[in-house]
Amino acid sequence: MTAAIKKIGEAFIFSLFFAVMSILIYMDMVPLLAFPIGLIAIYFALFHAEYLLISLFFFTPISVNIEEWTDGFGLFIPTEPLLFGLMILLVWRSILTKTFPSYLLKNLIVISLISYLSVVFLTSVLSVRPLVSFKFLLAKLWFIIPIIGFGTKVFENKKNIKTALWLFSIGIIISIIYTVTHHAMYRFGEKESHWVMSPIFKDHTIYGAMVAFTLPILVALYFYRKHSLLLSMIILLLVGINLTGLYFSYTRAAWLSIFAALVVWGLIHFRIKFSYLLAIALIGIGAVLFNWNDISYAMSKNKKEHTTEDFGERLQSATNVTTDASNLERINRWSCAIQMFEEKPWTGFGPGTYAFEYAPFQRPENLTIISTNFGDGGNAHSEYLSALSETGIFGLLTFIFFVSMIFYKGITLYYQLEEKDSKILVLALILSLTTYFVHAFLNNYLDTDKAAVPVFGACAMFIALEHMEVRSKK
Repeated sequence: MTAAIKKIGEAFIFSLFFAVMSILIYMDMVPLLAFPIGLIAIYFALFHAEYLLISLFFFTPISVNIEEWTDGFGLFIPTEPLLFGLMILLVWRSILTKTFPSYLLKNLIVISLISYLSVVFLTSVLSVRPLVSFKFLLAKLWFIIPIIGFGTKVFENKKNIKTALWLFSIGIIISIIYTVTHHAMYRFGEKESHWVMSPIFKDHTIYGAMVAFTLPILVALYFYRKHSLLLSMIILLLVGINLTGLYFSYTRAAWLSIFAALVVWGLIHFRIKFSYLLAIALIGIGAVLFNWNDISYAMSKNKKEHTTEDFGERLQSATNVTTDASNLERINRWSCAIQMFEEKPWTGFGPGTYAFEYAPFQRPENLTIISTNFGDGGNAHSEYLSALSETGIFGLLTFIFFVSMIFYKGITLYYQLEEKDSKILVLALILSLTTYFVHAFLNNYLDTDKAAVPVFGACAMFIALEHMEVRSKK
């Protein structure tokens, strides 16, 4: 009887919700939609928090940054308010009851992440802009606490992992269809490719990175168990749409990251020993150093520009460090990050401060046609150099420790698992993370929901699957 009354109550609430939504849309009062949407979000947070968390994987690829409508106040809607609300709710719940799994603190991914966050906190205290740095730390926490702290518990149900990956993939496909359709209006011009994904994505680089991130997931969903012919054809169609989005993103780093993922797949599939990899890496580095004069001369002769729409020429332009403005500006930002580190090697300038502090470190010989004297052009274009300049040497080392533990635990888990379907999902996540952290040498997006939700979500899935595997063998 109680269950029936509860269902009737829920049906009434949802009917009222959709009625109010319809009235507001009919009366052209769209901004007021935030009120009923907020109420329904509160309802799910209180009674079905796991559904709200999983829904974030759908909303993330299609979330909108309200910055251009709010005079510089950046916030991704609806994901960041939902994440912040979930964080507050979960912290409060953890005070009253056991909300977070006890095995979390024993996992190397979590240990490495805590070490990194500890450095972020300490360097925020010593920051040249403490308010900016503590805002950066808060944003990190509202990504990490709900997704890893609570998401791990949610993903102990393997169906929730598959659902989250499906929702994220569908969200990306929607954003690709929007972007490609918009781009087609401009005959797929290269210049237009930089902004046609707005307001869903800020520019083509983060868009390309997330499209590349999704490709291994879609392939995994195709091979995950046997599907009906119709569903198999639908997944292949989604893969085709994803590849189309990747091609017309005109993002060189995204294309190269897919190649890197294929290399990692080969290494895992053929079980190449680490000692062999180390030997090959040392030989490769030695060959580059020995032939550096010839390599630098060849690079100086490369005049291919990234502004072309030709696929081959755009890839070749990645090594053009003489005339390609995008490459030269990236070198300018990296040079600034290194100089900032040299000035404050132990504490950095403070988390999130690079964009405010790099201008004085620009050298005249490094300036390009897209440089700005005021230093308002953005970030360090590298997760690693960003950590180095903002949080010092210990910030970089703990961030590398975190990335290393992700791949160590992910690859170890892949070899430990016996069930084929679970292995497919884990391998897909390893390859997706490969695309991101290779891309991270050239750009940094972990301070946005677009990258943070899938990356930390993958971490939560690894932790949950490892716990289930350990538990099943006891």
